[in-house]
Amino acid sequence: MYQHLKVVAVIPALNEEKAIVKVVSHLLALQNDNGNSVIDLAIVCDNGSSDKTASVAQAAGAKVVTQAQPGYGIACLTALKHLPECDVVLFIDGDDSCFIPQALVLLEGIANGDDIAIGSRTLGHRESGALTIPQQFGNWLAAQLIRLFWGYQLTDLGPFRAITCNALKIIDMKDQAFGWTVEMQVKAIIHKMRMSEYPVDSKVRIGKSKISGTIKGTIKAGVGILSMIFKLRFRNNTSVDRSEVKTKQKS
Repeated sequence: MYQHLKVVAVIPALNEEKAIVKVVSHLLALQNDNGNSVIDLAIVCDNGSSDKTASVAQAAGAKVVTQAQPGYGIACLTALKHLPECDVVLFIDGDDSCFIPQALVLLEGIANGDDIAIGSRTLGHRESGALTIPQQFGNWLAAQLIRLFWGYQLTDLGPFRAITCNALKIIDMKDQAFGWTVEMQVKAIIHKMRMSEYPVDSKVRIGKSKISGTIKGTIKAGVGILSMIFKLRFRNNTSVDRSEVKTKQKS
């Protein structure tokens, strides 16, 4: 629990046996200033792994659910179906590419009134190789299109993010693949929610990425993200305030 907010972490995972124990155990060990646990529950959605991702995640203390159909979005949606009553959902990948203590920065944003707090890898420090060139270009292109269509300035579509359960209900997430993260951000803009970006650091993930690690994965991710942007743009023609997303700089 963080400042009286019940927090559940959602972790989509595919063949992350070598990393998932570290991610789950560090999340569950995360404490606030009073020494109390911050994460009330960690839900891992095993997205058809052929290794021991599910069993080692469960042994580390996570609730494990399964989804055989491949897709980042459907893995997140499946985890959300098992969500207990809570106030905030923290999304994080299971590849150990994030610095888990920085979740506190995102949760502080929620506690201070954000509907969505996005961890921006662009604003933070990146280890060499943490973000591939295609990932960096894809983020830049998506940000330019969002600014063009909705007048909002974003810097990253990073998966490390926190959102209130109330905002999740309003947004009504649908995407089952790679358009998941941008769907959440664009729908937040459409619904005029309070969304802030916070610098988070990123490191080289454990194991090979199923997305950026292959040409096929990179292309599918790019197509999914761009398709979602255009679908939301031309499905929702209502005007929105052309104010920029609030970005928190490091002090």
